[in-house]
Amino acid sequence: MRERSGVGVICGLLALLGALLTGCQSPSGGAAEDGRLGEQTTGSTGGTATVSPAPTRPSGYGAVFLAVGECSSFGTTSFTEVPCTGERAAARVAARHDGTVRDGPRCPSATDFVLHISEQRPASDEDGDGAVPQGYACMRNLQAPHPGDPGGGGGPRTIVGDCVYGSGDGQVRETACDGTGRREPQYKVVRAVTERADCPSPTALYVRLGGKRPVGCARPL
Repeated sequence: MRERSGVGVICGLLALLGALLTGCQSPSGGAAEDGRLGEQTTGSTGGTATVSPAPTRPSGYGAVFLAVGECSSFGTTSFTEVPCTGERAAARVAARHDGTVRDGPRCPSATDFVLHISEQRPASDEDGDGAVPQGYACMRNLQAPHPGDPGGGGGPRTIVGDCVYGSGDGQVRETACDGTGRREPQYKVVRAVTERADCPSPTALYVRLGGKRPVGCARPL
């Protein structure tokens, strides 16, 4: 009887030890039963801490300096980026390119003016914007007037519908077709072609336009 009782005690201790070991092997903040990592980590004090996702930079206003669709304040030499819905907003970016206007792509035909952006490399970058390379932004006024429109008398490009006058040094300059500019219009660009021979017969002046059709055919007014 004593031998049987001793064996029963030993078996009971082994069962209890097995249960304790099984409890210690259960997952807690480590790998899950399917082998994937859990969403919580255990701290040094034994508590659990939720893993937060890495912060992301905001999109839209402020994410990239004068990106396409963003707006600037008034001024062509001194300006700032502002929300397009704000009172200081004057013009919207139609196109944005790095480098210089001479070496880079041309602005869209309806561009009212160009903002030249100087290179900026801050010593410390606390807002996350980073360095701003040299570039230029092709701007379109939020409200009229639009000098970049055909006949508007301004803009960085001469396009079909614009009017010009002779400057006296073998060059021509753009002016408003309605006569509101400083100089009266003398010629109007009526067509853009690849070669002078393609201009219509009434052409009295050839204007350099650039692009795929670099010749502007202008007639006298």
